[in-house]
Amino acid sequence: MSQHGDMADEAVRQPVRSSTPARASLASKIFPVLALVLALALHLTHTVMDNLPLVAELAVSAVVVAIMVVTVFVVLRHAEAVAHRVGEPYGTLVLTIAVTAIEASVIVSMMLHGSNNPTLARESVFSTVMIVCAGVVGICLTLGGLRHREQNLKRQGTSALLAVVIALTGLTLVLPDFTLTAGPGNFNPVQLVFVSLLCILLYGSFLLAQVTRHREDFLDAEAPAGHEAGGASAGGLPMRLILLVVGLVGIVLLAEYVASGIEQGLADLQVPQSDAIVGAFIATLVLLPEAISAIKASYHNELQRSLNIALGSACATIGLTIPVVAVASLITGRELTLGLASGDIVLLMLALTVSLVSFGTGRTNAMTGGVHLVIFVAYLLLIAVP
Repeated sequence: MSQHGDMADEAVRQPVRSSTPARASLASKIFPVLALVLALALHLTHTVMDNLPLVAELAVSAVVVAIMVVTVFVVLRHAEAVAHRVGEPYGTLVLTIAVTAIEASVIVSMMLHGSNNPTLARESVFSTVMIVCAGVVGICLTLGGLRHREQNLKRQGTSALLAVVIALTGLTLVLPDFTLTAGPGNFNPVQLVFVSLLCILLYGSFLLAQVTRHREDFLDAEAPAGHEAGGASAGGLPMRLILLVVGLVGIVLLAEYVASGIEQGLADLQVPQSDAIVGAFIATLVLLPEAISAIKASYHNELQRSLNIALGSACATIGLTIPVVAVASLITGRELTLGLASGDIVLLMLALTVSLVSFGTGRTNAMTGGVHLVIFVAYLLLIAVP
């Protein structure tokens, strides 16, 4: 009797278990499309938040932000599934390159929107580097250290990542402050073209090394057992890629829409550092899928994969975004200011120097992550109180 009762209970419970993946699979298909449709509707109808009544403005903003947040997590699941299907290090490149390409389009569209905004690209790229090297890396090292006490990484691969980040940030965000033939913080057209080509060549060389001759330098020494199978089983690879791209486009178009409203609101309120706030907002939303993926990898003791995602996003942001923005500036004739202020240079050098020290031994702990988080808090403070 008990055996039949157990079988009956199992038969009752079975549909409940199977319906949850079905609902999750349906949501993973709906929200990327919904985000893209909503973004296109807002753009094509030229909806302006300031023209709406206050209640309608708050309602539309709440809906847009809610759909964006849910879509970010859905996109993350698709990205993880693609990463596990294609293998490392190729998997970590999928989300990084896709996000960076779309981020560049957001910055260009906002640069061309309304009056000239020469510092938006600089603030967005700088925010990306600080959020990654101080915030995301700090959280990864802290959580990983608290759970696993110490974590190991491949010094060769991580050193290569940091070298590319340092070279790219120095060429694009620091060097413009010391050139003589253009205004402070600016390149002349020849310098801008030359530096853009250097960024593309440097990032391309890094990618070639990562996926060919030095591939082993970017792989975790020990992959946690049973962790790979989580996201790879649901859905085909082509469908995952399509939904990943659709979701990213929808997220970034919505982010552009919300960022434009924030920019206008800050301008009306005469808030200082409005470009820094908008740049940090763009960088945060665009980096959110990568940040969550990196944090989860570190939590599962895949520190090298976590750093590949985090630092790789910083490399891609500078190596791809700056050339795209430079081309847009040269074609349209709009001024582009890339050189950082002196305080931002200090923060940038501090974050990069601490990163070199943190990864120099090949082993990290929670204390190491805490140092990165302190720098990140200082960065946030200087945005609010310059």
